[in-house]
Amino acid sequence: MRTHGLKRFASWSLSVLLGTSLLLTPLASESAQAAEADQETTITLLGTSDIHGRFMPWDYALDGPNPSGSMTQLYTMVKKVRSENPNTILLDAGDMIQDNSAELFNDQPQSPMMVAMNEMNYDAWVMGNHEFNFGLDVLEKISSQFKGQALVGNIFKENGDRYMPAYTIIERDGIKVGVIGMNTPMITEFEKGTNHLDGVTVKDPVEETRKAIAELKGKVDVMVGLMHMGLDNENGKPGTGVTDIAKANPELAAIFAGHMHQLIESQTVNGVLISEPNKYGTHLSRIDLKFAKEDGKVVLKNKEAKALAVKKADGTYEISDPALEQTLHPFHEFARADANIEVAELKGTNLVPADEIKGIPAVQIQETPLSDFFTEVMLHYSNADVVAHQIDNDKAKLDVGPIKKKDIAFNYQYTFGEVTVYEVTGRDLKDYMEWSAGYFNSTRPGDVTISFDPKRRASKYSTDDFFGGVTYEIDLTKPYGSRITNLKYSNGKAVQAADNLKLGMNAYRMEALIAKGGALEGRKFTQLWSSKDASAFGEIQGTIRNLSIAYLKDVMKGVYEPKIQHNWKITGVDLTAPERADVVELINDGVMSVPTTEDGKYTNIASINILDAVTSDEIEALSSKAGVDAAQFKGVKTKGAFYQQLNKARKAEAGKPGEGSEGGKDEAAAPASEKPVTPAKPKPVTTPGTSKPDGTQPAKPSTPTGNSKPAPSVSSKQARVTAAYLNVRAGASSKAKVITSVPKGTILDVISTDHAYGWVKVKVDGRTAYVYGKYVDILK
Repeated sequence: MRTHGLKRFASWSLSVLLGTSLLLTPLASESAQAAEADQETTITLLGTSDIHGRFMPWDYALDGPNPSGSMTQLYTMVKKVRSENPNTILLDAGDMIQDNSAELFNDQPQSPMMVAMNEMNYDAWVMGNHEFNFGLDVLEKISSQFKGQALVGNIFKENGDRYMPAYTIIERDGIKVGVIGMNTPMITEFEKGTNHLDGVTVKDPVEETRKAIAELKGKVDVMVGLMHMGLDNENGKPGTGVTDIAKANPELAAIFAGHMHQLIESQTVNGVLISEPNKYGTHLSRIDLKFAKEDGKVVLKNKEAKALAVKKADGTYEISDPALEQTLHPFHEFARADANIEVAELKGTNLVPADEIKGIPAVQIQETPLSDFFTEVMLHYSNADVVAHQIDNDKAKLDVGPIKKKDIAFNYQYTFGEVTVYEVTGRDLKDYMEWSAGYFNSTRPGDVTISFDPKRRASKYSTDDFFGGVTYEIDLTKPYGSRITNLKYSNGKAVQAADNLKLGMNAYRMEALIAKGGALEGRKFTQLWSSKDASAFGEIQGTIRNLSIAYLKDVMKGVYEPKIQHNWKITGVDLTAPERADVVELINDGVMSVPTTEDGKYTNIASINILDAVTSDEIEALSSKAGVDAAQFKGVKTKGAFYQQLNKARKAEAGKPGEGSEGGKDEAAAPASEKPVTPAKPKPVTTPGTSKPDGTQPAKPSTPTGNSKPAPSVSSKQARVTAAYLNVRAGASSKAKVITSVPKGTILDVISTDHAYGWVKVKVDGRTAYVYGKYVDILK
């Protein structure tokens, strides 16, 4: 009985235990799954590229503030991301140490770019093509200052060893990330004719990436590329874009691209996520990789990319990190001092005329003394028959007065542009010139403005080249490829197709011309000389910038007075049509605008035509902008007729009789509030290291508002009207309602004069009103 009872108890106990086990199994499973879920980890990769010397928010060529992008501003953003996710890796895709005066520090103990990178704790930096601009000795000196890992997996020493490692392994929260770095193979083209690559060989980055992946397998949980190459192949050459790398190497989770100065937030090729952060420190690429543990293994579950902009959505800019600014301050002052060295005096005339039409840069559509100056310099030093160059800055400007180093750099912005002389034929020259003339759109009857081809306008560098040593016309009524007319040498002799001549130009441009798809594709030219040759002026002194400075100092003896050369002009545009004057006024007064790309980045992509039929939509839109009734234009057929009538109507609405105040100009048409504000002159440059950075995070100009308190009353004053007729307005703005118009000589009682932008508060017929102070004399 006792035995039987024990058996029954044991059986019951076993059942209970088995039941409990069955009940606990799903709970344990859920607990294990929860534990694995808890082990999800996000690794954040931050990528910069093509910063080109922007260590502070300052343009050292101009010697003025430039808050659009810099290392110090990027650092503020990096700190924010690191505070969100400590598992952050910071990488750079190359072109760090060249431009914006960074090269000034090549022979100094430290480079500001390396100081900034170290302070920001960059984990890895791949060499870009511009890292090799100064030769291997300089690169080794500067890169040795970097505390992170320098990479470039497709460049090899003569003994077969890699010049720098192809990859590095970075660990965050137990997850190992393999970062593979490659440079564009185009570097061999860019450095042709120099000794900068002597002792090394550049190999195919697609194949070298494959080799690096094989070496990393089993050692890391994920692999990413850090490539100084753009998304697409450059100049049509295979293996020069990261698309080819992604197609051949799907093992990569993501790639940070660079080199092409493009903003690519997120694009996927063959399963590889690609992001490129534009140029000049304006953006930070962010790639988030989310991992989870499955069966004890780390698995990539998700990946996302986006771009973080220095310029915020509200138009303000990211704050520049004050501590990093302070660290970089001595370099800032050193670069400013160099930029302000005076090299000559400009006499006679400004080198660039003011733009006739807002949005159409005069420097690109007409011969200017500035383009003639660079032509003069190139011809003098190269002994070429013909020279060609371009001006990348639409805002180029050099006025009568002192010429400083910064003025040359501001107007010729390609830091390492040089003069290389090639032996070519007259046919080669003509084909090159025809390609250059393709920068402009063709014109048709009724076009009253010159415009730019949208694709050419959007190119990395300006492709509107100027030619010296010859005279020519660009006839935009002729088809592409047949626009260059009356082509002659400076001595008046016509250029013949079979002529042999020496052409001086930038080697970078020549490489693009002879590459696949280029205007001179497949042609080979003998290189006769380069200003950067060791036997000529050398790598630094042989640049256009430094040759220009030497020319002003040594040849011109410190005084330059330009002589207009009349080398070229554009024809095929109606510049004499009466309606054109109205178009110019309407554009400059903000009623019309020149056509732009959809994003507004590139201006003047189509000509304005006065013979086209005008639409009701355009009539409504422009009438509204001009503040006039659209009904009065009923029956107007052409755009030109409408523009004329619209301009006349808005002047009448503003109270302007024919001649108008001051020779037809509205007394409020040009208040300072509606014109670009001239930047204040920089403060005197101090000795490096003796003062805080001046304006590295410039205060924004204050914007006048309607809440400004009026100045103290000065009712004892009066003002006499000096214009033929003067508009009296309800507010201190050229857009305020016109109350009345008063003739010349009218005496007005003045309430106050201390108003923004020159407006005077007056009393007219018992009412408070405003007049523009330029057209009154304040009486004592």
